[in-house]
Amino acid sequence: MTVHWTALIVFGVFFLFVTLAGFWAARWRRPVAGLHSLEEWGLGGRSFGTWITWFLMGGDLYTAYTVIAVPAAMYGVGAMGFFALPYAVIAYPYMMVVLPRLWRVCQRHGYVTLADFVRGRYGNKWLALAIALTGILALMPYIALQLVGMRVVFAAMGLTGEIPLIVAFVILATYTYSSGLRAPAVIAVVKDVMLYLMVFAALIYMPIKLGGYAHIFAVASAQLATHKPAGSLLLRPGHGLAYSTLAIGSAIALMLYPHTATAVLSAKDENVVRRNAALLPAYSFLLGLIALLGYIALAAGIKTDQPNAAVPLLFLKMFPESFAGFCLAAVAVGALVPAAIMSIAAANLFTRNLLGGFRKVALTNKQESTIAKLVSLAVKFGALWFVLKLPTTYAIEMQLLGGVWMTQLFPSVVIGAFTRWFNPWALLCGWAVGMAYGTGMAVSLGLKSSVFPVHFAGHVYPMYAAIPALLMNLLFSLVGTMLLRVAGPADVEDATVAEDYA
Repeated sequence: MTVHWTALIVFGVFFLFVTLAGFWAARWRRPVAGLHSLEEWGLGGRSFGTWITWFLMGGDLYTAYTVIAVPAAMYGVGAMGFFALPYAVIAYPYMMVVLPRLWRVCQRHGYVTLADFVRGRYGNKWLALAIALTGILALMPYIALQLVGMRVVFAAMGLTGEIPLIVAFVILATYTYSSGLRAPAVIAVVKDVMLYLMVFAALIYMPIKLGGYAHIFAVASAQLATHKPAGSLLLRPGHGLAYSTLAIGSAIALMLYPHTATAVLSAKDENVVRRNAALLPAYSFLLGLIALLGYIALAAGIKTDQPNAAVPLLFLKMFPESFAGFCLAAVAVGALVPAAIMSIAAANLFTRNLLGGFRKVALTNKQESTIAKLVSLAVKFGALWFVLKLPTTYAIEMQLLGGVWMTQLFPSVVIGAFTRWFNPWALLCGWAVGMAYGTGMAVSLGLKSSVFPVHFAGHVYPMYAAIPALLMNLLFSLVGTMLLRVAGPADVEDATVAEDYA
C-alpha cells in the first residue's frame, strides 16, 4: 500500500498541536485545590459557558464515526442514510424542554450522572444500577467506533498495523487522565474549526471540479441503482416507517447517552443549556453537508467494498495531499474528543453508581477522582482491545444495540424529570423487559440491522427496534405501577423537591 507522505506529515503536525492543547488543558481554569474531585475532573467544575459547552456538545454528538459513517450510508444505500439529519432536528427541541430541568436538579444536589438523579428521585439503588450499567454497556462499542474511524483514516494514508492506533490512544489516555473534561473541551474548539473548514472546502471545490451538483446527483442516482441491494436518492415505498422510527428512536437515545449528560452537566447554569439547545441546530446544518460527501464520492468514481473508507479516499483523490492531510487530521481529532468524553462519562458512572452506590462508607472526593481516572484508562484500553482483537463488525453491531438500550432509560429519566408517579420497581421491571425485547429483536436479525419487521393485525411494520421495545417498557412500567399501588402504599422516598423543578 502506498504511503501518502505529504498528507501524513501534515496530519502529524495537526495531531501534535492537538496533543499539546490536551496537556495544556490541565492548567486551564485549574482550581487551586487541583482536579481532586469528580466535579472538577469529570465535569470541569460545572464552569463552562455557552461557547465552550456548544463546542463540547458538538464534539460529543458529531464524532469521527459520524463524519465517516453518515456519508458511508449515503454512499452505500442512499436516502435511508439521511435519517441522521431529521433525528438531530427532533432532538434539539426535546433537549430544550428536558435538559434544563435535569441540569437544575443535578446542580442543586451535586449529581454527576443521570443514574445519580434516578437514585435521588426514586430512592432505589437497583434502578440506579440498571441505568449506570446500561450507560456503560452502550458506551464501550461507541468508543470502539471512534477507533474504527481512526483506523480508516490511518489506512487511507497507507499506515497499516496496530502501532499507529495504539500510539494515538495512549496519547489520548494520558491527557484525559491528567486534564479530565477540560482536555476534550479545549480540543473540541480546534476540532470544530477544522471540520467546518474541511466541509465547506469540500462542498465548494469538489462540485466545481466534478461539474456541479446536478451532475453529482445524476451520477450518484445511477451508481446507487447498481448496488446490491439497490439504493436510491429518494426513499422507496414502504421505507417511511423505518426511516421515521429510526429518527425518533435515535433522538430519544441521543440525550440519554452518558457522554451527552456529562457535557450538559458541565455547563455553569441552566441558561447555558437552553442557549445550546437553540444553537446546536448549526451542527445539523453541518451534518447535512457532511452527508452529501457520500454522493460526491460516488460521482468522483471512488470504488471500495468498504463504504467507511469512501470519505478518506475521496479527500486523497480530490484534494492536494497537503490539504487532504488537514482533512484527515480533522476526522481523527473528531475521534479524540468524543472518545475522551465517553471514557470520562463511563468512569463517572462506575465510580459514583457501581462502586460508590454500594459502599457503606462514602468515598472521599480525592478517592472518587483517583478511581475515575483509573477507570477511564481501563475503558479506553478495553475499547482498544475490542477493536484490535475482534472483527470491526462486532463494534458496529454492538453500536446498533446501544441506541436500543439507551432508549429504555426514557421512562426513568425523562418522565422522571416531570413526575414521580411511576413506582421504581415497576420501572426496573419495564427496563428489563425493554432491554430483553429490544436485544431479542436485534439478535433475531443476526445483529445486521436494527430495523425489525413487527407483525401486528395481519400486517408487517418495519421499524427501529428501540420503539417497540420502549412501548413494551412503558406498558410494563404502567401496569406494574398500578398493581403495586393496589397492593399497598407507594414508596414515596424522593431526595428532590418540587422547587428543584420550578
